[in-house]
Amino acid sequence: MSFTRRQLLQSTGASALLAGIGQRAFAQAGIETATIVTGFAAGGTSDTICRRVATKLSPDYARAAVVENRTGATGLIAADLVAKAPPDGYTLMMGDSALLIAKLLQPKIAIDPLTSFKPVAGAFVSPLMIVTGNDFPAKTPAEFVAQLKANPGRFSFATSGVGTVQHLGFEMLKQSTGSFVVHVPYRGAAQIVPDVIGGQVPIGVVSATAAMAQSKAGKLRAVALMNTAKLEGAESVPPLADALPGFDVAPRIFVLAPAGTPNEVVEQLSAAVKSVLDSPEAGAAAAAQGTLRAYSTPSQLGKDMAAETSRWKKIISD
Repeated sequence: MSFTRRQLLQSTGASALLAGIGQRAFAQAGIETATIVTGFAAGGTSDTICRRVATKLSPDYARAAVVENRTGATGLIAADLVAKAPPDGYTLMMGDSALLIAKLLQPKIAIDPLTSFKPVAGAFVSPLMIVTGNDFPAKTPAEFVAQLKANPGRFSFATSGVGTVQHLGFEMLKQSTGSFVVHVPYRGAAQIVPDVIGGQVPIGVVSATAAMAQSKAGKLRAVALMNTAKLEGAESVPPLADALPGFDVAPRIFVLAPAGTPNEVVEQLSAAVKSVLDSPEAGAAAAAQGTLRAYSTPSQLGKDMAAETSRWKKIISD
């Protein structure tokens, strides 16, 4: 069977990674042309990682993979398109934890991440960092937790919006410590770090990428990572779990197919995704952007998505 070659679409870096993964995955699964849908917008960490990984992928992967970027509605637009696609293995979605949260916040929507799709593979996690101004009266996770407990209502924390992993992760911290901290939702993350540095808000929850350069420059304090895995370039930043054992929060990025996609195709696609993620190029690109590779099998991803959904549901309902 002959296959046509297409260049990777360059509309966003997320598109590039998906095309890179998809070309190899679909080739191994015997699929000639495929559509991969993503809700990621250009310019973010995921976008940059995807672009860098795609540029390193071998030309052997270059069987056709058409990428569509359908941003908006917290990934629901992209999810709706994929969920309604024929379950033949020709259409995939790269989604993230925001999709799980969106269903909980909008229970009447038809899309259900746990039933409308078949899990293919876990791909990445994006560590989150708690940052403060240099004059904040805490330098360690234990001191930070102690300050929150001792001073209810004194502090506020900024995130990129209501219902984000950043927001709900800090709400989990508040529930774990019995503390009261006022949430200040921003319209995006770009202004949070400057405002923490400037003293407009004492605490920020941001991606590690957004904070590390300013932290290393001494302009703000990186108090803790919200997940437990070590992050290259941030080895000196302790996990919040040092003060709250078991605490582990980070946005998860994963690959999904429409419900009903044949198991054998899903398994082949998943193995191909793993092969791409295991490459040195993928590791270097992930490390450069403060993201961790986190492959999981279809079965494990399904369990992880269900467990994460239950965790967010408890936070939202409480």
